[in-house]
Amino acid sequence: MRTNPLATVRNLGILAHVDAGKTTVTERILYTTGTTHKRGEVHDGTTVTDFDPQERDRGITIFAAAVSCSWDGHRINLIDTPGHVDFADEVERSLRVLDGAVAVFDAVAGVEPQSESVWRQADRHGVPRIAFVNKMDRTGADLDTAVASIRERLHPAPLVVQLPIGAEHRFTGVVDLVRMRALVWADGAETAGEGPVPDALREEAARRRRLLEEAVAERHPAALEEFCDRETLTAATLAAALRDLTRTGDGVVVLCGSAYRNRGVEPLLDAVVAYLPSPLDVPPVHGTHDGTEEERTADPAAPMAALAFKVNATPTGRLTYLRVYSGTIEKGDTVWDAGTRRTERVGRILRVRADRHDPLDRAVAGDIVAVVGLKSARAGSTLCAPGAPLLLEPPGVAEPVVHVAVEARRSTDTDRLASALARLTEEDPSLAVRTDPETGQTVLSGMGELHLEVAMERVRREFGLEVSVGRPGVAYRETVGEGVTGFVHRHVKQDGGAGQFAHVVLDVEPWEADGDEATERGAGFVFRSTVAGGRVPQEYVRAVEAGCRDALAEGPLGGHPVTGLRVTLTDGQTHVKDSSDTAFRTAGRFGLRDALRASAMVLLEPVVDVTVTVPEDAVGGVLGDLAARRGRVTGSGTRGGAAVVTATVPLAELFGYATRLRSRTQGRGTFTARPTGYAPAPATAVTTAR
Repeated sequence: MRTNPLATVRNLGILAHVDAGKTTVTERILYTTGTTHKRGEVHDGTTVTDFDPQERDRGITIFAAAVSCSWDGHRINLIDTPGHVDFADEVERSLRVLDGAVAVFDAVAGVEPQSESVWRQADRHGVPRIAFVNKMDRTGADLDTAVASIRERLHPAPLVVQLPIGAEHRFTGVVDLVRMRALVWADGAETAGEGPVPDALREEAARRRRLLEEAVAERHPAALEEFCDRETLTAATLAAALRDLTRTGDGVVVLCGSAYRNRGVEPLLDAVVAYLPSPLDVPPVHGTHDGTEEERTADPAAPMAALAFKVNATPTGRLTYLRVYSGTIEKGDTVWDAGTRRTERVGRILRVRADRHDPLDRAVAGDIVAVVGLKSARAGSTLCAPGAPLLLEPPGVAEPVVHVAVEARRSTDTDRLASALARLTEEDPSLAVRTDPETGQTVLSGMGELHLEVAMERVRREFGLEVSVGRPGVAYRETVGEGVTGFVHRHVKQDGGAGQFAHVVLDVEPWEADGDEATERGAGFVFRSTVAGGRVPQEYVRAVEAGCRDALAEGPLGGHPVTGLRVTLTDGQTHVKDSSDTAFRTAGRFGLRDALRASAMVLLEPVVDVTVTVPEDAVGGVLGDLAARRGRVTGSGTRGGAAVVTATVPLAELFGYATRLRSRTQGRGTFTARPTGYAPAPATAVTTAR
């Protein structure tokens, strides 16, 4: 029986907290699969996926990079994602098109703040994962402690399939608990030597194999049946059950190793092939056409549908990265952009290896490729066959929380700066550019200080522009503390010809999303109508809602976006001749604007969860500094001989904190921050935020 070629494809991402070693894992995968012939090192700036000059200078991943390689007859399309919170939107767009992921954890630190964030992102997208506990050769590395932190903080069912051989600098290999064999990497060896389980570990390996069998049987019916009959599980049954549990999300296979020392990479690749899904194993993609929901299966013969998830404008052309969900796309094809409702021509198709590309004649369902020639497609655009249009749900885009004023130092460069910023926002939807209506300044908004620093450095390096950048500020929001009921707004305009008439009565009240919709105060907007007797026709109700949404752009406290409210249209009146959609949209906009002015409004500021790791003798100074920054300490403990303090801090108070922390701790302190939403700002901030 012939195997479907799609069964041998794996589309996966590498997810982790910054410095957990995911780029090194990616480099070792490329080396082990023969894709590269030299090991790339982050500290040497020789990595394949971190090819941007800023990534090599800073030693971190900034841009998601796609690479392809082969292992055991399977093609692996791999995306190395950023670990820094400022670039979480890159992770979000990547997860939208992936079928599986490898989550990398530090064997000493375990689950770190951004590990938790990317794990939750993968949960939202339903992406199956396996876990790789890296850096087993570090002092203080402990697999059991790392697994315990995974269980406690991420709440999966970790299924540990390996037992380390040796600890810390003596870590030399692993015992494969599925096949009960030892894999040992000698110093300088390119591959593992296979042998029997060492006598000293035989009893412990048997105990852990038993625990693994019990955990799997508890969650998998077929495994439970065999376990009850034979009181054990064969390697084939265990592997099949692990595969099923991984794909359903009922379990997470855990492996370990040291990517830097090239130990544990081959078993990781074997696990990717064995446990993570192929495009055939994931549900059909869903989209809409003319209001009707449709689905497309991963079939090369089906009508073509693909999602653009990344755009990169290079000196040699504009690259659009696609995940092809169904059908086949060939060089020279004309495709339909379902969002802009226009056709585009595919000039070239490329198999991607970071900044290197191999030309292809075609791409089929399940492929991740880059195409050249698309002029208007953006990240989130759906490309489909012109005769079978379909609109796929685009990746979500986070709202920027930090902004800076930007201007060209030479007035003659103003237009070039505008073009440069337009290109940056085209490539990165989490960046936003606007003009301040009061000062006329160009304002660039992003996800954090580092995000904006990287953007400005790109303007300087790639476009050769000298720019002045203002002090960073935060993106405030406004919400309703106490609303109004029965607020009447009457819009009447008569200046010759057809007039405008709309009468609306609005109730405005605070609203907070429930459950998974939001976790922070002031999230969202809800509109509803309780008008009875047809006093306001349904088409005018929709116009009122549209007008209310228009009014949310600027609040009365300082012109900030308004969120966290519910507006109810309770009554209204129409005129037989002068009422129209335009009139009621205008009434909705100005009615809600005036109602907000009559309400008690609250200014909201972005807050972040901060995790500070410092020597124990520096804890007192760190706590005092956090208190001075309006921080609220939520926990403290020790890890790896250092003190760990967690706190919730307003983002506005964290500008320059990295420098301050280093000076307080003689360079030994580090911190990470993760956005958690918005919280009421103090009264003094209202004047500052205007």
